Amino acid sequence: MPEPPVILAKGTGAATAAGHAGTASGGPGGAKVFAPWNDPDAKPLVEFRSVTKLFGEVAAVDDLSLKIYPREFFALLGPSGCGKTTLMRMLAGFESPTHGEIWLDGKELTGTPPNRRPVNMMFQAYALFPHLSVADNIAFGLRRDGLPKGEVAERVEQMLALVQLHGLATRRPHQLSGGQRQRVALARSLAKRPKMLLLDEPLGALDKKLREQTQFELVSIQERLGTTFLIVTHDQDEAMTVADRIAVMDQGRLVQVAPPAQIYEYPTSRYVADFLGDVNLIEGRVAAMAAENARLTWCEGRPDFTCPANPDLKPGDTAWFGIRPEKVAIDKDMPPDRPGQNAVEGTVWDIGYVGNLSTYHVKLDDGQMVRAQVANRVHLARREISWEDRVWLSWGKDDGVLLAR
Repeated sequence: MPEPPVILAKGTGAATAAGHAGTASGGPGGAKVFAPWNDPDAKPLVEFRSVTKLFGEVAAVDDLSLKIYPREFFALLGPSGCGKTTLMRMLAGFESPTHGEIWLDGKELTGTPPNRRPVNMMFQAYALFPHLSVADNIAFGLRRDGLPKGEVAERVEQMLALVQLHGLATRRPHQLSGGQRQRVALARSLAKRPKMLLLDEPLGALDKKLREQTQFELVSIQERLGTTFLIVTHDQDEAMTVADRIAVMDQGRLVQVAPPAQIYEYPTSRYVADFLGDVNLIEGRVAAMAAENARLTWCEGRPDFTCPANPDLKPGDTAWFGIRPEKVAIDKDMPPDRPGQNAVEGTVWDIGYVGNLSTYHVKLDDGQMVRAQVANRVHLARREISWEDRVWLSWGKDDGVLLAR
């Protein structure tokens, strides 16, 4: 496929970018864009060098190399058992690599115990001390480190202000809501001013609305502090919301590492396309390949699809065309602007209604199922398309992606 256009990372406004290190030019109006991974001179805060972790004969992490940069909010995303938590635990010092090296701030970490590493970890269960107040929970680690009493009090005040819990300092954990307990755990993790904060499924115990609200609060806190965050999650929406970059993992390996919009719009494989969001995947054979566009033969007797080129493919190769349901238009008549080109006819098989959106499952005449997603701008009773209607699905030549694997 052609080189994807530059997609700006989260927080690319001038005010946000000014708070980040390692910026590169190229933002709107000349504003700096936070993208140190595109700067060959940028020094990473964390570097995994050919790291492997074996449990018996099973490789939980398999020859993995990765760089994470200062002030970055980085997400490890993947299904259960893909190795993301093992990778984080090795960085924290709770596991040791079988092979390879882990570097943090220019120092190799082999043999360094967890309490001597400039990282802190926030667990999903929060692990607050039930017999201590909010303030004492936040102060616990500072007192263990022997900080002067006045400095401990000052740091606690700063953390309470940061997570907006000033009026709850004397309460015990059982007197707090789930979201408030999560903030206390975050404040305690940040109180020691680690160079990096590790978050292991930190929002999994919250309900959907509170989780979404807390995601934006996490981003705001991270940007204000400038601390590097590494979050482990299996929730794609969470990773897309908070992260500057996402590493999608599968069976101990990195499958794709890029900013969220890059991964969503330009996945490099069917696995990534299918894991991150919803996607239609149509198998075919490459009929022609040019510099910008390709033609895909997908069904005998039907017009070829026109789609972006992929340099990894050549005419005659098997390939998969991927297109997101929200990029598929659905109409009762063939679109006049693309008669027969990137347009297919079928029957509405099912309709999924989720309030703001409807997903139409359309069965093509060759038996394939293609989904189109439409915003519900009118009341359900006024919907023009219903079950068993004959419809046309269509999309632009640049709206999908051609995948080699």
